[in-house]
Amino acid sequence: MMKSLHSDGYTELVLLLKGIRLDNRLTQKFVAERLGKPQSYIAKVEGSERRIDIAEFIAYTRALGVDPIEAFKEYVNRVK
Repeated sequence: MMKSLHSDGYTELVLLLKGIRLDNRLTQKFVAERLGKPQSYIAKVEGSERRIDIAEFIAYTRALGVDPIEAFKEYVNRVK
């Protein structure tokens, strides 16, 4: 399996996370503060400069105020 930050599947994950943030009208700074990270962390994730693992995905989606399982289901549906 490809580990590129730029794979179609990873691009879709980034779009999902950014879309959730924007739909909920959350700033990068707000999400970063909820994660205990600098705003640049969110910018790097959304800019596909930083890859996140499953544990980070769970924390990230919770910081966005959504259920990680529902977010993952949405992701799976997008990459069929």
